[in-house]
Amino acid sequence: MNNDLKEKLVAIVRDKISNDISHDFGHISRVEKLAEKIAKAEGGDLDVVVPAALFHDIVVYKGTSNSKNEHEESSNIAKKVLSNIKEYPKEKIKDVVYSISVCSFSKNIKPNLLEAKILQDADLLEATGAISIMRTFGSSSIMNKGFYDFNDPFCINRVPDDKKYAIDLFFTRLLVAHKRMHTKTAKNMAKRRTEFVKKFLSEFKSELKESNAL
Repeated sequence: MNNDLKEKLVAIVRDKISNDISHDFGHISRVEKLAEKIAKAEGGDLDVVVPAALFHDIVVYKGTSNSKNEHEESSNIAKKVLSNIKEYPKEKIKDVVYSISVCSFSKNIKPNLLEAKILQDADLLEATGAISIMRTFGSSSIMNKGFYDFNDPFCINRVPDDKKYAIDLFFTRLLVAHKRMHTKTAKNMAKRRTEFVKKFLSEFKSELKESNAL
């Protein structure tokens, strides 16, 4: 993909992007750059990967029942935008649409297209590591979640409830994201990020013990 077309898409996304703290343009930009890096290493088509990454979270319904439709709506917007850009190869739109539509973490869809796998991997890398911790607590504050369950912070005797506690999302997403990676490139990057999440939890446990809260 040439730089002029990419910059045109970036400008469109900047104008349309949600102001949700964990799905802002910073998130979009990081996912796009990770997707490019993975695609170059794995042989993915940048004409598909770049717009798919840029538009994958253009629609966000944080914490509402409509959230299950986010990626379908995002893919529809991508389709409309790309259809109206003369220089974009129209035969590749279907692959962009597919890649976005299967990107959802909660739906856990295993794609059959390399570019869709790359997008999933890039998005999953944002779901583990230091940035994922920042995103988790940022979103949790907006959604009025508690930091953790005072009686069982580490879900020893209960099922994690990530709708209620921020730390619970570590057990349902941050610590398991690496298991869903498809490409060798992403798996290698995820190892370090996942270890950092474990270190964070270890420090959290130590501090709770120091304050006699555990």
